[in-house]
Amino acid sequence: QVQLAESGGDSVQAGGSLRLTCRASGGRNPDCLAWFRQKSGNEREGLAAIPLYGGRKEIEDPVKGRFDISLDADRRTVYLQMNSLKPDDTAVYYCAARSGWSCVANMKVFDDASWGQGTQVTVSS
Repeated sequence: QVQLAESGGDSVQAGGSLRLTCRASGGRNPDCLAWFRQKSGNEREGLAAIPLYGGRKEIEDPVKGRFDISLDADRRTVYLQMNSLKPDDTAVYYCAARSGWSCVANMKVFDDASWGQGTQVTVSS
């Protein structure tokens, strides 16, 4: 099974930017990499997903226009660029990987996924 390690979480002021990194190691190559987040007391929500072997990336509506997902397939690394951060973006951010053709950042799709340990992002006003 692939192992995932997130990094890049930090404390920033509202309006700032962060780039999160997730590196996959071991196991076979997944077909899809995605980012999720979990705010305190809330369920985990999908943010963005990208196929490893080409295809359209998906950005979910709550972060569309502010967040972007990109991929370095050779390095098995996925990035989440977060701009115009708001206090409401404060959460633990998780990377996930799955095999299969469906590549949408949705918990039902990723119920069989491998997950990283998460990285904390805190946005202050």
